[in-house]
Amino acid sequence: MNKFINYLKESKEELKKVSWPTRQTTINHTLVVIGVSLAVAIFLGGIDFLLSLALQVFIK
Repeated sequence: MNKFINYLKESKEELKKVSWPTRQTTINHTLVVIGVSLAVAIFLGGIDFLLSLALQVFIK
């Protein structure tokens, strides 16, 4: 049990050394991730749509 308590104390000390991002930086990075995800989804959806159309033309 002492090892676990020691681990928690050391973890707490290490977390004090971490350079945490500001709220605004976190929001900006989150918006970038959402934007890139949407762009990739739209791109892949468009490719899927075009390939489906090409396949339908090819099958007929």
